Amino acid sequence: MSRADELFIQNCRDILDNGVWDTDRKVRPHWEDGTPAHTVKKFGIVNRYDLQAEFPILTIRRTYWKTAVKELLWIWQKKSNNIHDLDAKIWDQWADETGSIGKAYGYQLAVKHHYPEGDMDQVDRVLYDLKHNPASRRILTNIYNFQDLHEMNLYPCAYSMTFNVSGNVLNAILNQRSQDMLAANSWNVVQYAVLVHMFAQVSGLVPGQLVHVIADAHIYDRHVPIVEKMLAQTPAPAPKFTVDPSVTDFYDFTPASFSLEGYTPAPFEDKIPIAI
Repeated sequence: MSRADELFIQNCRDILDNGVWDTDRKVRPHWEDGTPAHTVKKFGIVNRYDLQAEFPILTIRRTYWKTAVKELLWIWQKKSNNIHDLDAKIWDQWADETGSIGKAYGYQLAVKHHYPEGDMDQVDRVLYDLKHNPASRRILTNIYNFQDLHEMNLYPCAYSMTFNVSGNVLNAILNQRSQDMLAANSWNVVQYAVLVHMFAQVSGLVPGQLVHVIADAHIYDRHVPIVEKMLAQTPAPAPKFTVDPSVTDFYDFTPASFSLEGYTPAPFEDKIPIAI
């Protein structure tokens, strides 16, 4: 069993058995038919993944990891907030008629800030510090900009990354205010594991631990039977993840720069409804 499977199963079992339902409250999310989308949740889940031991991807259900990488590059490398720059349909329901999702995600990472070393955006500041100030305890990004929230079509869920170098090892903490466990947990873990690999490689470091902090870890009401079915699946060993070693510039990575060997997820054909 992969570590990602083990943690996901533990988290979901705990949420289903011991979580708190919000059926007594008015909620913002709803299903396509207009029905309120209620959840059962646990507060403050913290998961730790050792990226040297294995790549954290679920095997009890397929994660379309190449599409996840495309979204990651759209946000962190292209720093875009327009779906016309994204080769996937995952943001279509939150985009306006121009393709914009507002001042969210990539938009926030692209904003330049003034430093003594020059003007840099958040991504370039991380790249600079990892190479020039690896002992710094100030290497982080944050896209939850209160000034711009009213102009975001969706508030950021995964909103902050903190990077820390120990010796030649790059560790990171992903902070997430909200997590749809079925639809997004493996997706986000895969993305930010890849991101740590990317930053480590171009900075002459090796990837270490990814710590995932989830404030509100929840399962939607219509997802419960699907999750129960998933938890009955037989996990497989984690696949082997490789990164093209010739890439030394963060902005040269492409989806083809990454590969998974031996990824054999369990069959799973259920359609997952998405609350909006």
